[in-house]
Amino acid sequence: MNTIELSNLKRIFRAHIGVFRRSIKEVVAVEDISFEVQTGELFGLLGPNGAGKTTTVKMLTTLLIPSAGSARVAGFDVVRQANQVRKRIGFIFGGERGLYWRLSGDDNLRYFASLYGVDPIVSKKRIPYLMELVGLKGRGNERVGGYSRGMKQRLHVARTLLHDPDILFLDEPTIGLDPVGAREFRTVILNLQSEKKTILLTTHYMFEADALSDRIAIINKGKVIALDTPAGLKKHVSDLSVVEVETYGVPETVLGSLRALPYVDSLSVEEHEQRQMLLLQTARGAEAVPEVMSVLQGTRVGRVVVREPTLEDAYVRLVGGQV
Repeated sequence: MNTIELSNLKRIFRAHIGVFRRSIKEVVAVEDISFEVQTGELFGLLGPNGAGKTTTVKMLTTLLIPSAGSARVAGFDVVRQANQVRKRIGFIFGGERGLYWRLSGDDNLRYFASLYGVDPIVSKKRIPYLMELVGLKGRGNERVGGYSRGMKQRLHVARTLLHDPDILFLDEPTIGLDPVGAREFRTVILNLQSEKKTILLTTHYMFEADALSDRIAIINKGKVIALDTPAGLKKHVSDLSVVEVETYGVPETVLGSLRALPYVDSLSVEEHEQRQMLLLQTARGAEAVPEVMSVLQGTRVGRVVVREPTLEDAYVRLVGGQV
């Protein structure tokens, strides 16, 4: 049974440009997206910046009206039956906004419970349960202003679960969290899965999507370009190995020479403060290293590693080398 259904969903934004001769420019944020999310499934939505992930989530949560196509959540149309959809969903976004820092964690939840229309008798029992679920047991009397960023994000989860929604939309929920806070938050997501919640997750962290998602859709330029399980997506790069080369200040001309090598499928660059990590996808594996090092001659090079491809490597290949 499908809990979320999208059919040819499209969203166009119209912007006014110019000062004296004003004109209207149309920007297609979501061009044609169709997929289904099954009941109880954790569905990952991946894509580069500007691909349409957040716009898609906003349409599914009734915050934006589609320009064309249709979408149903819990069996209700997101446009014609928006109020019915809102009663059944929770929306968690990255960041620290949306909480009252001068109030305690428990006071925040009591306030939001009243806005959700939750019976006070129910909320009195549910708030301690939720605080324990998100790992904040014993911290409810503390002011939110003293919480760490990870604790605030977990309080966001508790707030979203006050009315016990069946469907959760998590839009880059771990963005900005330190590694410990992000790990704790992923544990919370796993706890939600055990409660049979249907979850749609957008994230830029490939290892996070790989570890949590039952299925993943990759979107680019407003369209779904791949949809499969994490293992299925990795098959797109099963013929490749990845050569990682640590460099320091590699010129753009050298990067162009590497991309021009006939056996290099794609090349992406990760910036790490003073150093760069070059990630070359190639079917030649370790055999490619000598010629790669020859191209990098004169460039300061650190460690070189040849490894098996990951979900991130599959993502890079599918979106055309964008990171």
